[in-house]
Amino acid sequence: MLSAPATPYQGSPAHDVTAEQDLFRGSLTRTIDGFLAEQRDVLAAISEESLPLISSIATLTGGGKRMRALLCYWGWRAAGGSAGASAPVTAGTALEFFQAAALIHDDIIDRSDTRRGRPSVHRQFTASHTDAGWHLDPERFGVSAAILAGDLCLAFSEELFTSSCSSEAGGAARIIFNRMRTEVMAGQYLDLLEEAVGPDQTPEVAEERALNILRFKSAKYSMERPLMLGGALAGADEALLSAYSAFALPLGEAFQLRDDVLGVFGDPDVTGKPAGDDLREGKRTFLIARALGSSGSDARARINGMLGDTSLDAASVHTLRELIIASGALAHTEQLIASKSEQAFSALEELDIDAVPMEALRLLAEAAVTRSA
Repeated sequence: MLSAPATPYQGSPAHDVTAEQDLFRGSLTRTIDGFLAEQRDVLAAISEESLPLISSIATLTGGGKRMRALLCYWGWRAAGGSAGASAPVTAGTALEFFQAAALIHDDIIDRSDTRRGRPSVHRQFTASHTDAGWHLDPERFGVSAAILAGDLCLAFSEELFTSSCSSEAGGAARIIFNRMRTEVMAGQYLDLLEEAVGPDQTPEVAEERALNILRFKSAKYSMERPLMLGGALAGADEALLSAYSAFALPLGEAFQLRDDVLGVFGDPDVTGKPAGDDLREGKRTFLIARALGSSGSDARARINGMLGDTSLDAASVHTLRELIIASGALAHTEQLIASKSEQAFSALEELDIDAVPMEALRLLAEAAVTRSA
């Protein structure tokens, strides 16, 4: 069993988790709002016309589950960090801005019209152009403005993270943060490449590539790296950070596999995205790779012929869903989610940490793999 420095707790773990998370979320929200207010003043001094950049970012950072920031916090606490410290709040805020950048850029790449039930950032800027009756191409303006908003989020994230790792332990955290950013960019490119390569590979290779993409594009930065960041900031040793990874990496993979299932079979009223959006975008996920590998030649040709068609109507989406189910790919993906989840929970049990962070990580893990949005 790998040990973290012990810290005492009082009351039931579940009660303490709720109390701590409420305090942390409150601090996180205040920090985000305060930082954006400062940046709004900076941009206003440049030009009032630049303020929509901040408004679009505020829309994204004002919602969400705060999962990455919470994992950072509990990684900090499980490694012996104090509950009232500012470092995990600032680092969690940096993660929230990094997530906002990833969402903005991902929506551009995927040509997604909505995010969390609202127009995506590039669509917001496109609409502003159209409503104002400006010159030239409104869509090009929207995409260009959104790229800049995403880049601004990356700059904010770097600024905040730098201020969070001023302690001696900051060096180890900085290495993790830098690696996380590189992994996400590489994973995003591999995802883009996979759509371009399309069906020109064997199903076995497609499955392997899809799993590699979900690991580096999402799993690591959604679960593993935030938990390790918090631990590193609190001075966790390599043994504890490795134990964090053994828990959080398979959890992140299960989380992304669940996201891929929801992208095809999710309820739009819950997910905030149109039904079958991933099918219209032509995403070559593990679910799709498995369906192609498990289908006969006729069904495979139909899937490949329809995948990525932006004009797919509800009937066509239903047909694709039925083909995926008939191939056994949905059932197999659910089995893989269960296997990855079991691996994560087994690793969690091996962590010798206090009851409160243990309970918090268990609850976050359960929410990640059973979510419907």
